[in-house]
Amino acid sequence: MADDVELAESVSFAVLTVLETLGPVERAVFVLREVFETPYDEIAAAVGRSPAAVRQIAHRAREHVAARRPRIRASRAEQEIVVERFLAAVRGGDLRELLEVLAPDVVVVSDGGGVVTAARRPVEGAERVAALFGGLARLAGDFVARPTWLNGGPAVRFDVGGVLDTVAGLVISDGRITRVYAVRNPQKLSRLDTEAPLSRS
Repeated sequence: MADDVELAESVSFAVLTVLETLGPVERAVFVLREVFETPYDEIAAAVGRSPAAVRQIAHRAREHVAARRPRIRASRAEQEIVVERFLAAVRGGDLRELLEVLAPDVVVVSDGGGVVTAARRPVEGAERVAALFGGLARLAGDFVARPTWLNGGPAVRFDVGGVLDTVAGLVISDGRITRVYAVRNPQKLSRLDTEAPLSRS
């Protein structure tokens, strides 16, 4: 059970948003080493680097992730309040309330998997992110937004026409949303739509 909790934390949306800031090789090394505990020599063969170089890359990647992951985690009750405020603002297209619940330097990272439309670059800043989410109800038509929990963290599920369209993992700090990891990749959504225990086995 402890291993499952540790694995869930390793791949939480908060960490995923940080991993997006790593280069491809650093990201691969970090995930293989920290999540799957792959030996350095096997990682070296996979990424085409020497084991010594892979050790250095892993060290830099760990420092990078540690420096950028949230230091203070909001309680579940605090997270639920922020999520409900966010959802109410999204459903009503209330830009003012969105600006209140979003951190000034909020960042949205999207994953469409190259299959569906998604922002190619992170969307940064409260005003741009508020505009992005504020127009959803108007643009999507038959649109339902509801809270959910993924990998122990708060998230929002968006259904359009009764079909799961997007799951947005939220990172919350000091009563505001600081990061959003929006998954639109159909292959990932198919797994998210089926709740299953996260396990190494």
